[in-house]
Amino acid sequence: MTSRQPRPRQRDIARVAGVSQATVSLVLNGKPGAVGLAAETVSRVHEAARELGYVADPIAMRLARRQNFLLGVHTFSAAFPVDIENSYYPFLAGVEQQAAARGYDLVLFTGAAPSGDHPARADAVHRLRLADGCILFGRTVPVAEIARLLDDDYPLVYIGRRDELGARLPFVGADYTDASRQVVEHLAALGHERILYVREPDDALASDDREKGVKLGLANVGLTEHAPAFVRSDGSDLTPAWVRRQLEAGVTAFVAETTDVSAAARALTRAIAGAGLRYPSDVSLALLGEYVVPPVDEPAVTGFAVPRREMGRAAADLLIDLLTGASVPPERRQTLMECEFVPGETAGPLPAAHASPQTRTRTGTKNRANHRRGQDA
Repeated sequence: MTSRQPRPRQRDIARVAGVSQATVSLVLNGKPGAVGLAAETVSRVHEAARELGYVADPIAMRLARRQNFLLGVHTFSAAFPVDIENSYYPFLAGVEQQAAARGYDLVLFTGAAPSGDHPARADAVHRLRLADGCILFGRTVPVAEIARLLDDDYPLVYIGRRDELGARLPFVGADYTDASRQVVEHLAALGHERILYVREPDDALASDDREKGVKLGLANVGLTEHAPAFVRSDGSDLTPAWVRRQLEAGVTAFVAETTDVSAAARALTRAIAGAGLRYPSDVSLALLGEYVVPPVDEPAVTGFAVPRREMGRAAADLLIDLLTGASVPPERRQTLMECEFVPGETAGPLPAAHASPQTRTRTGTKNRANHRRGQDA
């Protein structure tokens, strides 16, 4: 039986290269310039390491540098493992891509996720410290526990806008307010005056930002007197009969937000289909966001695209820069990324049967103006 050969050590490299072990350590740790080592000495050390088949111990190297090169990733909801249809998946893909590009590994923390009626545990949250820093996301956060981590100067970056801790918590978010404004103004330009906005039942900044954008869009087009009804729903009450009642009351367009689960949006689209209605001839629909994986054989939904992968990459970049002490200006510590408007196929001109004389006049004037601009182009 052949005996196992011991793994070569730095002292073995020092012996073969004819230098001290301290010199070997400086060269292999990438610091030969710190004491002005000659290029010939550095070359001899590397040659000896190759000859002996030396492989550095990653744990020892990380201890020496006081850094693990590990980025934590955690969400305060049951999101791991995720499949490609989960809204968190593109965030994770972006984080992984950028972390790998910059030489970092990822650690997924799941123990701090709340389950049922049990909130995130303080001891589990503090296990995030096993990583050099952590990227967080989720609709709600345990503010007190996050504040304690920040008090200890533990590097954190949140994916999504957060204002609970002011300027202390760096984040990379999406500009849901402006994107939602654009969607509402698009519907108004098509002649819709009665719009029903459906949002999730919980209180979350992302939902508040979308609602703010809806109201801003209505104000910009002068439809504040026709302010839409705002419905909070988990989707259980959104039935075909409910949809028909809204249309009988004069609603011509629905707007729904997408979230990590999009329960209300998915229930609304099922109810519209169950009512036998077609887009956009019977009713218009717009989403404040989009499905990560669109339903098969369904028309492309009007709304906006959230730059999830780009946000994940930007969050990883920001966290690594904070870890390495790179210069990070204040405006980069908390950023909002633009969402791209998606015209889609589910929103169209107001059906003639629903249009008031004022609406027909306004829409006709706008169409003629667009026609003239097209001739001038």
